[in-house]
Amino acid sequence: MKLAVKLCAIALFVFTACKETKKNDIKEETKKQPLAYATFGDEISDNNALSKEQMLAKFETMNVGDTVNVKFVSSIKEVCSKKGCWMKLPLAEETETMVRFKDYGFFMPLDSQGKEVIVAGKAFVKITPVDELQHYAEDAGKSKEEIAKITEPKKEFAFEANGVLMKK
Repeated sequence: MKLAVKLCAIALFVFTACKETKKNDIKEETKKQPLAYATFGDEISDNNALSKEQMLAKFETMNVGDTVNVKFVSSIKEVCSKKGCWMKLPLAEETETMVRFKDYGFFMPLDSQGKEVIVAGKAFVKITPVDELQHYAEDAGKSKEEIAKITEPKKEFAFEANGVLMKK
């Protein structure tokens, strides 16, 4: 009987000691890797994100109505100045994608222009009507003259983000 009690005590000590070591290891790993991103929307990782050039190549193979789930990296060119409810991300010098947020569920900080982001969600190609283009120009703080120059619909590379990581 005494032997069984001693064996139980030893086994309990060993299991408890191992468990504590694992917790400490996890805490140490967390301390070594400080959070490099602010998270908006769903929690996403920075793993396997396409470059903006790779994303442009993917968009160029798509037709109006096509969709693809993807994650890519770019820098914010422009953000809605009223709420942060959309942003434009450059894909090349003259090409960008308009990013909106799934279910209007989150917004970007108004001062986030120029920050690097990783966006995850649904990419698609669409035709944007004139009134919507004018609305976005107004949100961006464009002049009445600039807004009046928008007279034709535009084929656009669009993106609905369910999660965004913004580099701190």
